[in-house]
Amino acid sequence: MPKRSWVYGGITALILAVANPAYADTGFGGSTDGDTQQRAETSADGTVSVTVGGVVFDRSKNGTGDGAGALTSSTSWAPPPCWYAPKYTPEQLQDYLEPIWEAGSTGHEWDAKQREKYLNPDDPKKDFHKDKSGEGYWWGSYVDESYPPGWDSCTKDYFWVDEGEAPPADIENAVTPEVLAELAYAEIRVPGTEVTLAPAEAAKVNLPTWAWLDGAQFKQVSVTASVPEIGIEATATAEPVSLKIEPGTPDAETYPASGVCEIDGGRIGEPYAKGKAEETPPCGVRYLRSSGDGTFPLQATVTWEIHWTGSGGAGGDLPDGEFGATQEVVVQEIQAVNR
Repeated sequence: MPKRSWVYGGITALILAVANPAYADTGFGGSTDGDTQQRAETSADGTVSVTVGGVVFDRSKNGTGDGAGALTSSTSWAPPPCWYAPKYTPEQLQDYLEPIWEAGSTGHEWDAKQREKYLNPDDPKKDFHKDKSGEGYWWGSYVDESYPPGWDSCTKDYFWVDEGEAPPADIENAVTPEVLAELAYAEIRVPGTEVTLAPAEAAKVNLPTWAWLDGAQFKQVSVTASVPEIGIEATATAEPVSLKIEPGTPDAETYPASGVCEIDGGRIGEPYAKGKAEETPPCGVRYLRSSGDGTFPLQATVTWEIHWTGSGGAGGDLPDGEFGATQEVVVQEIQAVNR
């Protein structure tokens, strides 16, 4: 997989040129044909935007910090593995295709069909739609650079869309506010879910261990996706709603019994305070045996509700997302002093 990098707006962007080696195009969207390139920019106010596959993502309101990561849908739903977006002006498509035809690397029959479609000498208006320069774009496909299942399903050839018009109804995953919201979902990053446990030194057998998350970090985050060329955008917002604790051993009890700690007043769990060692925590765990010379792998998973708003008053909900982490917990026997 060849790689190259360039500096744009003071940030080094990594470009992955993959998938279809016969093509190496650089449309206005900053993408290799059928794939995605990334271009990062930082504005004067510090807002970070990244152009990926013809779509601009504003990540300035994303989660940050050690352990931050992407959400996993709580259902079988997944963001689009590929999509269609504006890719070329008439002149840019001509500059891209004609060298391929001249090289003959794609075969005479294919080249002839392409020339007939884009440059028909019997139809003066059929000149890459240059009669409509400034009035629309050639749209093309892009793929998620992680190549999830279905990444190669966007097989439609370039198609023309007039400015202000919607793409053809039979084109699945052509960018609309809803598709942009789904793509923004994939760009959301949420804070790490390592919970604070107390008493901190080590959990004690049969004594409650309190658990909570940093309330300053666990607030809603969002990503906005837009296609400036056609003036549409959508913002996907993730809001934490609960924390699930799995102790890592069946010899334990959780508080509450379900192990699911709901958000209470914007807070997940309650910080331990001196003198509460034997009280029942609103969120926590009680281990019934020692971890011996090892540890128990406590799993903490936060569920995030996702909703979106977009151009033209569009909006709705997307499947909940989850993000979790495992941390090793030492559980000790309570030491008694014999007199």
